[in-house]
Amino acid sequence: MSKTFSGKDLIKALRRLGFIVDHQNGSHIFLHNIEKNQSVIIPNHKELKKGTLHNILKKVDLSIDQLKKLI
Repeated sequence: MSKTFSGKDLIKALRRLGFIVDHQNGSHIFLHNIEKNQSVIIPNHKELKKGTLHNILKKVDLSIDQLKKLI
């Protein structure tokens, strides 16, 4: 993976997929998709760790290539 992603990048992409910001607790932003009844927590950091990013993408069923297109 050559490009690093920030929390803001991921939130931007997920909002395009229908997720809305539910609330924030410190540096963690809680997003919810009503249609899929799915929630996900995004750390609002400048650079997301590889494992954290992959776990979030796995939960929302999204690939790295799809994420790049959404950003």
